Amino acid sequence: MDRPGAPVVELSDVVAVLGSFPALAGASIHIDEGDIVLLRGPNGAGKTTLLRLCAGLVPMVRGTGAVLGFDLATQRDEIRRHVGVLGHQNGLYLDMTVGENIRFWGATVGAKDSETHAAMERLGVADRLVDVPVRKLSAGQKRRAALACLVARRAQLWLLDEPHAGLDAIARDELDHTLRQAAGSGATIVVASHELERAGSLATRTVDVVAGQVKETRTDP
Repeated sequence: MDRPGAPVVELSDVVAVLGSFPALAGASIHIDEGDIVLLRGPNGAGKTTLLRLCAGLVPMVRGTGAVLGFDLATQRDEIRRHVGVLGHQNGLYLDMTVGENIRFWGATVGAKDSETHAAMERLGVADRLVDVPVRKLSAGQKRRAALACLVARRAQLWLLDEPHAGLDAIARDELDHTLRQAAGSGATIVVASHELERAGSLATRTVDVVAGQVKETRTDP
């Protein structure tokens, strides 16, 4: 099958162990630039581990793998500089304001003030929330702020674990629009979600993660 974009994720027979448990047991997947991939599967199937592996946060103990051209066995630090991760925790500094958090993460990649402000506007935190300490935000507001940090970082690969959690209907629609825009600009997005109807409407591909293995189930947009 012809693959139109540069490979962003290439895993072959990868095993990852958490404690003594093989959370990934021979996982193989190829993800191209601009893909929006939905990972689906039951709790404990390995979806979160797969995301963390691709972020360079979980070591690979067997198999071969590369993310953005970096070897998962030897270049995990490099991978972490080029990916954006949104997990169940938002990764925000609680005693800093929303604006300070977003400007901090933007500064790590040399983003201009105009770019960080655009990220705040896109996620609806540029006005009344920008000077509010993160610890005072609601769960949905924290999610918005975390997504704005991801936009400001200009990540090439977005790894999202239940990204719609805690968002109201308007914010969910804004998130979907942001993801489509990011993919259209060349970012690659991998989403683990139980909200299959919503996430499936975004995805260009869907894969099942079952018992630590990855199986593609749909390739058409």
